[in-house]
Amino acid sequence: MSKFDSAHLINVFSELGVRLTEPDEEFSALIEDQKLFNPWFTANNVFHAVRSIGASLNKSDLVLWLSRYTISPGAPKRVGLILAGNIPLVGFHDVLCVLVTGNYALIKASSQDSKLITHVLQMLTDIEPAFAERYSFVERLENFDAVIATGSNNSSRYFDYYFGKVPNIIRKNRSSIGVLSGNETREQLHALGKDIFDYYGLGCRNVSKLMIPAGYVFNGFFEAIEDYQPVVNHHKYANNYDYNKSIFLVNCEEHLDNGFLLLKADKKIASPLAVLYYEYYDSLGGVEAELIEQNEQIQCVVGALPLDIKSQVVDFGHSQEPALWDYADGVDTMAFLTGLQAGS
Repeated sequence: MSKFDSAHLINVFSELGVRLTEPDEEFSALIEDQKLFNPWFTANNVFHAVRSIGASLNKSDLVLWLSRYTISPGAPKRVGLILAGNIPLVGFHDVLCVLVTGNYALIKASSQDSKLITHVLQMLTDIEPAFAERYSFVERLENFDAVIATGSNNSSRYFDYYFGKVPNIIRKNRSSIGVLSGNETREQLHALGKDIFDYYGLGCRNVSKLMIPAGYVFNGFFEAIEDYQPVVNHHKYANNYDYNKSIFLVNCEEHLDNGFLLLKADKKIASPLAVLYYEYYDSLGGVEAELIEQNEQIQCVVGALPLDIKSQVVDFGHSQEPALWDYADGVDTMAFLTGLQAGS
């Protein structure tokens, strides 16, 4: 099948964006049922993920995004995709990149998220039937030219062993950090709650640690995020909250507790679920130096301060709403895929 031109791609995927933004009755029923297969995938969380992807697939962003790349007329490459399943449709962007570059996607979906990605790609082929020839779901990756694999630090060693001889993008654990000045408005702190609690904090773009100025008082922060208290009504989140609270109490570890979130001073970035680490800083320059040093562990940084760092910086409330060009781990997936064809 020949490649589509940019104009056709933009029309097809913007139409998909509309359908994701306004799910029909069949898709809405599937979304409501996801909690039966994955308890973390509540209807609100899945609707949020679906609509966020739909919003990103708008014509103006698609035009801007695709204009940055030259898609070679070379033979399509078979690209193996190992998708994560920590949050709904988290692997969609990798599939999108493979399809718009004219390559073939061999998709190893997560068991946690297979029904959603299958349905969304069926929606795509309803719009443009020719896309049915551009992907397949597989249980085992074979006969591939390149691989994009997302997993943990442990699984990355497995991926390196099996896929290290072909061009690859192998992603490991990353976390996100919020940087506060101490002068944030209540609205900004409330928006920060989205960065912390969206998808119950399970995503690599969720804020798991705060960098705060020396002497910072948390009263205003706790007041601003009070609306997120219902997260503790989810039994799995509550189990994590209770477990980590008991560990802190048994070990006599100093912490703060507002009834649904535990705060603890710690140098580490990745915190346990229902726990938010924090660290004091003396100067913005010191924060920048630390964030640059830890760049390989950071997915994005949330805040409104002017930071001269390598990591992607987003405003409060937008960490889980990446644009098409906000690539995971800062690795340009489209450049990787167009480079495969240019080298064929």
